[in-house]
Amino acid sequence: LAVHLWIHNNKVIISRFIMLVVVFYAVYYIVLSICFTAFRLEMLDGLAPFDFKTNPSWINPNYLVLLISLEITYFVCGLLFVLIVEEWVWDYAITVTAIHIIITSAVMSEFPLMPHWWTALGTVKILK
Repeated sequence: LAVHLWIHNNKVIISRFIMLVVVFYAVYYIVLSICFTAFRLEMLDGLAPFDFKTNPSWINPNYLVLLISLEITYFVCGLLFVLIVEEWVWDYAITVTAIHIIITSAVMSEFPLMPHWWTALGTVKILK
């Protein structure tokens, strides 16, 4: 009985986690598309959510779109995560963020060491 319960709980946790990762990236790409349209920019490429090499400048519209998209995505996903999992939201949110960092590193072929990227990521976590 204990093993069955443990397996069931793990399946629930993994299925919720997968759902939250899909929600996170769906929201991210939707927000990115809206921001690129609002700023009248062409989408950089499908890798925009992972781009930490864009020059951080308040006059660089590509940087602003990436920053605004990240902030809005985390805010919206924070609300959606509460609706989806109802409990342990911080555990899931931190795990999704860790997965995002891992995927970002893999896609860009290097670990993000740019302070502006970490500041934006950290600011979002504090605001939530």
